[in-house]
Amino acid sequence: MDGNLNAITTVFTEFYYWVTIVFMFLIHVGFCMYEVGASRRKNHMHTLMKNVMVIPLVTVSFYLFGWWIYWAFPNFPFFGGLDLESGAANLPWADTMGTNVGDRITGVFWAAFLLFSWTAASIVSGSVIERIRSSALWVHAVLIGSVWWIIDAAWGWHYAGWMVKYLGYHDAYASGVIHAIAGGYALGVITVLGPRIGKFASDGTPRDIPPHNPWMLAIGIFLIYTGFWGFYAACNVPIISPEGIGGQITGDTWTATNIYLSPTTLSAITFNFLMSLSGGLMAAYLVSKGDAFWTFSGGLAGIITASAGNDLYHPIQAMIVAAVGVVIVYRLHYWVERRFKLDDAVGAVAVHGYAGVVGLVISGFVLWGQPSSPFEGYASINPLGQTLGAVIMFFVLGFLPAYVVSKIQASRGALRIPEEVELKGLDYDEELTYQAAVAETIAVNKSEIANR
Repeated sequence: MDGNLNAITTVFTEFYYWVTIVFMFLIHVGFCMYEVGASRRKNHMHTLMKNVMVIPLVTVSFYLFGWWIYWAFPNFPFFGGLDLESGAANLPWADTMGTNVGDRITGVFWAAFLLFSWTAASIVSGSVIERIRSSALWVHAVLIGSVWWIIDAAWGWHYAGWMVKYLGYHDAYASGVIHAIAGGYALGVITVLGPRIGKFASDGTPRDIPPHNPWMLAIGIFLIYTGFWGFYAACNVPIISPEGIGGQITGDTWTATNIYLSPTTLSAITFNFLMSLSGGLMAAYLVSKGDAFWTFSGGLAGIITASAGNDLYHPIQAMIVAAVGVVIVYRLHYWVERRFKLDDAVGAVAVHGYAGVVGLVISGFVLWGQPSSPFEGYASINPLGQTLGAVIMFFVLGFLPAYVVSKIQASRGALRIPEEVELKGLDYDEELTYQAAVAETIAVNKSEIANR
């Protein structure tokens, strides 16, 4: 590090990302509480365990190849192929990918993206509770967390990504990059998985399966709000000099930037985060006629809808965009449920997927003509680029691979739990398995004693 100013900047950046990571960990805590609160008592431990095991599985796979994808894929496959040089610096055996006092940034920056990966996997997890095999969910968690979402991040959330350059794609706080793709992926899984037993009456009318513990659900969603606020901060690069990165001028003074290296401030995102949360809560309360579940979820849907443009919106715009998005998302959720008999247990497809898509499309019109990036020659924000981006995120990288993998799992009997297990409860089945294992161990020990 050259000079005291650069040293202070580096140490501050390291600490900044470390703090945002700790806040973002609350997202996963919130998802665990939310899903357990939404599930019935007979499935609590299974729901919790499948979510907990997302952490090691996605962490290890993201370390081995997910991080490499982000740096190698910005222009692949259409505009120049793989960036093997940048990718090589982020392979598991690279000097920066381990204990190294000469590099203070890679580990915390990697971990910030890793927490985004956990979020993507948890979004899928919530929609499929009470009927999916844990092993099947874990395969999907690795695929969405360490392959598909990080490809879309390389394309649309990297300052040199081809979607940013050529489509004018702009998604500062991940309406599409995380939420639309995860919602689309969840839709692909539940399309094959099918509804929970008893969700639909014989005439096709959907039945409400209320959450077992609304208090736990409420605490979970507030933890997600808190972690999401940390997520917003993690989407910023804290301090960049006027020279910027690679000679790109980002401002007249030292400044924070968004993921595309355009100047921004924590003050700006604080205004817009809270205004979009408020717009979402108010709209959800009104459109759902005071339904608690949808009011809580509407706050999250409002933030997600506004996230694509929340670095550029005026706070009043953020509130209005959030409110409009929530009304659309709420109506669309129930129309899809009735029309296609799909069981999204916690509304994850709607709150994340539909909200992400709607947010991208709206931002294309509201921000039409504004720069997608500070880099010269990049396309400006436009409705077509944002809409194409939404299709790529939700359908091409989300729904389609999830549907194909789920079909393969279903054909091998590896996707859904047996009907009798679902009726008894997954915790009951696991308890029987445990008791059988204990009984077998006791029998073996008795046999060995007798033989002596």
